[in-house]
Amino acid sequence: MFEILKTREPIRFMRHAKAASVFSLVLIALCFYSLFTKGLNWGLDFTGGTVVEVEFSQSVDLDEVRQQLDTAGLAGATVQNFGTSRDVLIRLAPHADGDVQQQGDGVLVAVQQANNPAEMKRLEFVGPAIGKELAEQGGLAILAALLCIMAYVGLRFEWRLASGAVMSLAHDVIITLGVFSWIQIEVDLTIVAALLTVIGYSLNDTIVVFDRVRESFRRVRTVSTVQVFNEAITDTLSRTLITSFTTLVVVVALFLKGGVLIHGFATALLLGIGFGTYSSIYIASAWAMMLGVKREHMLPPQIEKEGADQDPLV
Repeated sequence: MFEILKTREPIRFMRHAKAASVFSLVLIALCFYSLFTKGLNWGLDFTGGTVVEVEFSQSVDLDEVRQQLDTAGLAGATVQNFGTSRDVLIRLAPHADGDVQQQGDGVLVAVQQANNPAEMKRLEFVGPAIGKELAEQGGLAILAALLCIMAYVGLRFEWRLASGAVMSLAHDVIITLGVFSWIQIEVDLTIVAALLTVIGYSLNDTIVVFDRVRESFRRVRTVSTVQVFNEAITDTLSRTLITSFTTLVVVVALFLKGGVLIHGFATALLLGIGFGTYSSIYIASAWAMMLGVKREHMLPPQIEKEGADQDPLV
């Protein structure tokens, strides 16, 4: 499968750098258009709503509970097990008249089953102010992660490479959010966790490529910058493909078998891993090349010893 990667002749990835950059700019423009016009479909974690905890006498099928709520006119409710298979946590969007008790009683009536009676254990209302605070904190967490990564890569490598790494990470986050906005997938706290996971995954690929770039620059003197990046990406391509493939196997399993509650999380990971692999090859490297990274930038600084410029015979 990976026989083509064993050849000594590097694959000319960077000849497609301009086309890939244009493609990414178009995608990002479309994502921003969707984000500004359609916005994100915020989940109950951010918008607030009513939380109802129901205990059944026996184990209950969550899909059946969702169907009962839809039939009762309570579509869009988030249903999940809470502790055991008999305990169910139901979250609903804020009610029009704000009568939380009436909404809770309606949920209890809707989910009652003749052979499996239910009892309401908890009824709470989460205000939109808390949801707004969570949204702000989630955005700040992603921004802080990007800044810390830029500082780390800048100290370990060089600021041009650090800028390329952060640009590729921002590229992955923007496109993932843009797709969520375009098809209106609900965004909750699990999506924030998925975005942070994508940032870490994409950075790992980028660091591997940049490590090889630095080694190549220090090892050879007459090779062009484009050839150095081509060789570095080719040398690490088998590792990148194997890592991406094995990770995608797990994520696809989560996407297909993980259930409704984890569907958004798995979707964000699928998008992030796919575009993360692409951006590690093109966006990060192309941006560093555009900023003019050269061999001289990769060499350690020369430190002159005291008295080295004096005549030893004097």
